[in-house]
Amino acid sequence: MSAASTNAGIRGKVAVVTGASSGIGEATALALAEAGAKVVLNARRQERLEALAGRIRDAGGEATVFVGDAADEGQARGMIQHATQTFGGVDILVNNAGLMLLGPVADADTEDWRRMINLNLLGLMYATHAAIPSMRARGGGHIVNVSSVSGRGASPTSAGYSATKWGVGGFSEGLRQEVRLHGIRVTVIEPGVVRTELTDHITHQETKTTYEGRIAQMTPLEPEDIAAAVVYAVTQPVRVNVNEILIRPLDQG
Repeated sequence: MSAASTNAGIRGKVAVVTGASSGIGEATALALAEAGAKVVLNARRQERLEALAGRIRDAGGEATVFVGDAADEGQARGMIQHATQTFGGVDILVNNAGLMLLGPVADADTEDWRRMINLNLLGLMYATHAAIPSMRARGGGHIVNVSSVSGRGASPTSAGYSATKWGVGGFSEGLRQEVRLHGIRVTVIEPGVVRTELTDHITHQETKTTYEGRIAQMTPLEPEDIAAAVVYAVTQPVRVNVNEILIRPLDQG
């Protein structure tokens, strides 16, 4: 990576990215590494993480892999411990891992709700809880929580998913007011429709078909668009806390 392409604002900082094996997480890890951060890659798919770490290293960056389920509290803590043991601590945490299991409430498989709450909300909270002591010890840090436009509004088939993302918004705002006293910033990123693997996991087939048809009629955002928003937020002067970034495709109503 050339010096010209490196943002001095996060050069040498340690960034942990959950859900880094694809989509927004992968793009964000690459963008943070390009900006000079040492990146800790977390997801469950080891081969993808190792391949991504190889790409970062080949480009002159630093990366390490922690394979684990972000929804598991012990593994979330292990991820932060790994970051500390490998790179000395955590400066940036990007809570990106998530599931979007859309479907009507009446026909819901309630296990879908539990899976989303455990990952989208509790997993984010576990990782945050584990990372704060390291950030405080280092004199500051930045927590970036990837939410959704569904964290601002709800629609038919999004009730369960929206519940988790509204939770992310509430948690993030309360957290922001607490940790600012320790030099820690909190940013919520709220993407609209992004071209990722999120739709692959929808279990309600009618909803999945309808949603994919909707996406096919628009030009969705790319993961790199969200990664750019993350980099923007974390590279602002320390006096600036970008609280929220809502970003939709031009085609999305």
